Amino acid sequence: MNSNNNEERRPPKRLLSYQVGNLQGIGSRERQEDSFAFANAMDVTEILRQGLLAIVADGMGGMQDGKVASECVISTMLSDFEAMDRNSDLSIQFQRSVHHANNEVFRRLGGDGGSTVVGGIFFQEKLYFVSVGDSFIYLLRDGRLSRINREHNCRNSIFLKTIRAGSMDPEDGRSDPEEAALTQFVGMDELSDIDAFRRPLQLKNRDVLLFCSDGVGGVLSEEEIRECLLTMSPPEACIEMEQRIYRKQRPHQDNFTALVIRCGY
Repeated sequence: MNSNNNEERRPPKRLLSYQVGNLQGIGSRERQEDSFAFANAMDVTEILRQGLLAIVADGMGGMQDGKVASECVISTMLSDFEAMDRNSDLSIQFQRSVHHANNEVFRRLGGDGGSTVVGGIFFQEKLYFVSVGDSFIYLLRDGRLSRINREHNCRNSIFLKTIRAGSMDPEDGRSDPEEAALTQFVGMDELSDIDAFRRPLQLKNRDVLLFCSDGVGGVLSEEEIRECLLTMSPPEACIEMEQRIYRKQRPHQDNFTALVIRCGY
């Protein structure tokens, strides 16, 4: 039998598809300063051609107009995503986009306002991510929830210094009164550290990704998040996370935003 005929009859390789969901709430704040965006979430053809983009930007309270900062991050990075060269390194281009957003926010607010950002590009069954600040990226794989980004805050900065000094004790970072203060955010004069994988993460069937502001990741425990993501569809998981946040009745509940992406065949 002709081997060419066998190749012609072989079924095409199955490609991962993506189901998405999102939630956003104002919490107990007077206004919403989080922003988010998907690109190509409902267009399978464009996902194959350009990829799927997910971004969450958390405008910083206590500074000048956090909403302006977060919206600027989203609009800049959406525009950059459209112009990326899919034949070149997307990780490098994604990080350049964050620097571009940083420059735009700084130009508008002069360093007096800023935003965190977590974002992911899903392309050719791989995930490229970027992270600045204290928002969250979680991966649920084979029933296990793992945080895949690190926070840019004083606590982690002090812990890294103790490691470099030869100690593995993070107590100094935990006891610092400014432990939660951000050391990096989008809108600084000079953004010096973007968290990103050097190589993209190979995605698997049934992987679930969560991109969220600290109004979600800093409120719900990892076990609560895992329970929501494990058996529910992305829209259902978002509804459940929102209900759990409100059931806690926190008097100073921050704005909260989350994007959930489930990978599957």
